[in-house]
Amino acid sequence: MAGGNDRITKALKEVWRRAENSLCADCGKPGPDWASSTLGVFICLSCSGIHRNIPSISKVKSLKMDHWEDAQVQFLAKHGNAVTKAIYEAHIPIYYYQPTYNDCHVLREQWIRAKYERREFTEPGKQLPYSDGVKEGILWKRGRDNGQFLPRKFLLSEREGCLKYFTKQDAKEPKINIKIDVINATFQPVKIGNPNGLQITYLKDNKTRNIFVYHESGKEVVDWFNAIRSVQFHYLKVAFPIASDREIKNRLTRNFLKEGYMEKTGPKQREAFKKRWFTLDHRRLMYFKDPLDAFAKGEVFVGSRENGYSVQKGLPSGTQGNFSWHYGLTIVTPDREYLFTCETETDQLGWIAAFTSVINQAMTPQEYAIEAYFKFKS
Repeated sequence: MAGGNDRITKALKEVWRRAENSLCADCGKPGPDWASSTLGVFICLSCSGIHRNIPSISKVKSLKMDHWEDAQVQFLAKHGNAVTKAIYEAHIPIYYYQPTYNDCHVLREQWIRAKYERREFTEPGKQLPYSDGVKEGILWKRGRDNGQFLPRKFLLSEREGCLKYFTKQDAKEPKINIKIDVINATFQPVKIGNPNGLQITYLKDNKTRNIFVYHESGKEVVDWFNAIRSVQFHYLKVAFPIASDREIKNRLTRNFLKEGYMEKTGPKQREAFKKRWFTLDHRRLMYFKDPLDAFAKGEVFVGSRENGYSVQKGLPSGTQGNFSWHYGLTIVTPDREYLFTCETETDQLGWIAAFTSVINQAMTPQEYAIEAYFKFKS
């Protein structure tokens, strides 16, 4: 009997060591050490917890701690991540957001359920709840003044190229009409205080505005997220007919590069440093008094190195403003220097890395236009 177990263990390790099984089948995390004995995929601990919540579809076992039957190992050997992905990910729309292990739980859970439970991507041309160019429904929106979340009707229209929301169900005119090409949407469960919290950011008069929403249903809020991406994708296909699908996909909704508190001083660099919440959305560094503010108090454009932008560790010698945090950094632009302090060295290095990644990228023609607006405004 022991010999049989050794043989099964050896066979399991051989399948596990295949290159195709070196990353989690669902989120891409390296070194998965769990597997689904009914789907034949190798997955990480975090994704295994989601699989465990859909037992009618997936039975998960630890590759290190659990006993595997011979038939189960043979099933894994016959399937594995490559074969199973070819079935369950055969027809993913180009705009659909495929989460990674860095993404929040609701995105990863709905991705897994969409694949295996609802089988949304197994057939070509399947009608999906986020693919028909229009979506209407209720989302709970945070009030700008009182901070309360109240139900509001939202309408997304590909034909009109916009997202609207209404303060009342029967309202004829929307409270706000947002053009689809100026929208960014990103999940913010911690900031919003809800596991299904979604932040919708948009530009109005070239200034950033935020809307914070959630829905009790994880599926519904992720469907809204992918519906926004779908409408954006088709809008941009018309606006930029020679751009490739991949180029357009890269212009859809994106996660912020970094967020968190820093202290900042004013342009004279003699004022006291004030604590602010900062959000780096590619080349826009926005700062807010509170993370859930609807409007940014100010914005800094972060250009490219070849255009005279850089980030430096520390503050210029002789900086006079009072500051309580001692890990400084300086953003150098062609017009002025911006001074910030961070609470810890880890925060400081993280911000420097984020700014460096942006500064090292060449600017697009659209970004030159944004830079010109910032210079004109100042």
